[in-house]
Amino acid sequence: MQPQQLLAILASGETLSGSRLAAEAGITRAAIWKQIEALRQRGLPVESAGAAGYRLPWPIQMLEEQAIRSALPVAVARRLGALEVHWEIDSTSSELQRRGNEASDLSIVMAETQTAGRGRRGRSWLSPPGLNIYLSCLKRFEAGFAALSGLSLATGVIVLRALHAFGIDGASLKWPNDVLADGGKLAGILVELSGEYQGPCAAVIGIGLNLRLTDALREQAGQSVCDLATLAQGVPPDRNRAAAALITSLVEGLQQFEQEGFSAFVDEYAEHDALRGVPLRVSGAMGELDGIGAGIDARGALQLQTAAGLRGIDSADVTVRRA
Repeated sequence: MQPQQLLAILASGETLSGSRLAAEAGITRAAIWKQIEALRQRGLPVESAGAAGYRLPWPIQMLEEQAIRSALPVAVARRLGALEVHWEIDSTSSELQRRGNEASDLSIVMAETQTAGRGRRGRSWLSPPGLNIYLSCLKRFEAGFAALSGLSLATGVIVLRALHAFGIDGASLKWPNDVLADGGKLAGILVELSGEYQGPCAAVIGIGLNLRLTDALREQAGQSVCDLATLAQGVPPDRNRAAAALITSLVEGLQQFEQEGFSAFVDEYAEHDALRGVPLRVSGAMGELDGIGAGIDARGALQLQTAAGLRGIDSADVTVRRA
């Protein structure tokens, strides 16, 4: 029995004995225990119920390609280049990058778990199976890099639209690529570009969205985090429907960005800007700057009102914190 098969059996939240699991799988109880430990090492909170066996503290939904496709609007499903759901992968974004020119426009790669999920500035992204959404999308553009200014911020708006679609309100956007809620990070976005400066080029857009976090995962995160379970009174949306809503929002939003650029998202971003009017410290190659968040400009650059005047920050290779 593979870890994914064991997780599928445990997904109902029912308590199952080790002997029953062993009998169904045709392996020893010791082998079942090893698979349980493997799931725990990945961050899944499999509980021991004494002689009764093992259980998850709550039911989960495994990602299923067909279930996701069935929840997509017909027009969106037709425009997808590909939709793949993997059990384990190093990184969904790395997989699309490896495909290179073979990957068609609007290809989607998802995974139950990642062994090398990554965020901005080389940070790792915790990726336990069965709990959250790890998704990357390839979008091709005829225009060059300059036309993609603000794409990361627009993707933040796109994620908020998906949250609204399944009834989650109250999230905000932290420049340049975080979605916040209830005082913590709900989702992260990583946009990586390739191709010609003058065009054509491609963007691989990686999104990690927290549906349910355990106490151990919150501690490992090293920062304040939030999940959809918290925002939805303990019951997060079905993972397949949440994935479908996110894919739908991406396909529709990226087409809008391709046609209209970041200008189509500026007002919506400003409405949910978590840094506007907030004392900030920006750290990077230029040293440290203190000031008050003053929104973003038409290109998506962070505006910082300093003692010396208004300063634009257009490099995402900085750290922005509340002062």
